[in-house]
Amino acid sequence: MSSASVPVPSTSPADSDLVRAARGLPVTRTPVWFMRQAGRSLPEYRSLRAGTVMLEACQDPDMVTEITLQPVRRHGVDAAILFSDIVLPLVVAGLDIEIKPGIGPVIANPVRSVADVDALPPLEPEALGFLETAVRQLVAELGATPLIGFAGAPFTLATYLIEGGPSKEHARTKAFMYSEPEAWGRLMDKLAVSAAVFLRAQIDAGAVVVQLFDSWAGVLSAADYAERVLPHSRAVFDGLGERDVPRIHFGVGTGELLPLIGDAGADVVGVDWRIPLDEAARRVGPQRSLQGNLDPAVLLADRATVDREVRRIVEQGKAARGHIFNLGHGVLPDTDPTVLTHVTELVHELTTR
Repeated sequence: MSSASVPVPSTSPADSDLVRAARGLPVTRTPVWFMRQAGRSLPEYRSLRAGTVMLEACQDPDMVTEITLQPVRRHGVDAAILFSDIVLPLVVAGLDIEIKPGIGPVIANPVRSVADVDALPPLEPEALGFLETAVRQLVAELGATPLIGFAGAPFTLATYLIEGGPSKEHARTKAFMYSEPEAWGRLMDKLAVSAAVFLRAQIDAGAVVVQLFDSWAGVLSAADYAERVLPHSRAVFDGLGERDVPRIHFGVGTGELLPLIGDAGADVVGVDWRIPLDEAARRVGPQRSLQGNLDPAVLLADRATVDREVRRIVEQGKAARGHIFNLGHGVLPDTDPTVLTHVTELVHELTTR
């Protein structure tokens, strides 16, 4: 790469290394952020959250702002991601959902019938004032650092609604998908509209990148994903209209689905730790960037192992059109925060142009 093609550090989040990598443009260094960086492993987060219910914290603009900023201050990461939860749009719409510590979202009245699908309330944009306030506050504080907005993808939200909570097999979800195809389509349509409303609110308030989490899509075959899920994920991205922000699409265990996840409308395909980035680049193709993919458990290992794995991923990431360094899933709660800071510094050191 000639020196003339290397950009100078940007003062605009829309021209940051994160956005440039997402678009496959030259960067000053490989951008780094970590899924679930806002919370969990940080003592300052646990102190702030003490006595506050998760879903209430997500609707407090001042708390959302502070929690979102904490990892940016501590680690020097190249992006903030909004502190929120994928079930929040459902809660704001009026569903009775509780996030139980150590378990996850628990649905009081699971969707088990066609009538349950038709009774689901829509998410009204007017109910998202707290979200817009939080994003505006964050954008003002972050300056040149980009803010990533996010939402849960229709399939993953459907699994929680149908199972009533987290599941390993997702058997009820698949049974409903197969046995009630019309109701399944209506459910996924509703969830796609909700996700698009949630993302539009974040973009219009100042988020410059969005990520769609389809955490559990990896439980599906490629054929089922292509027929019964992909069109609805695409509808989320299509629902953003002309908003010109990079779109990241991520799922766990999706090695066989990577090309399809890209086809849903992503500029960046998130990759978990099960597949090397150079192989992921081959599967996804040259028209999309990659994000990932350090195994979160590696952060619990010795420093030499961490460094070796970071160097491997940085090297393999060169095969992609653009590379955003991240984990292959979220930060584990017992991760030493100093290791995240070290990884950020190491990636920057290895890749500064």
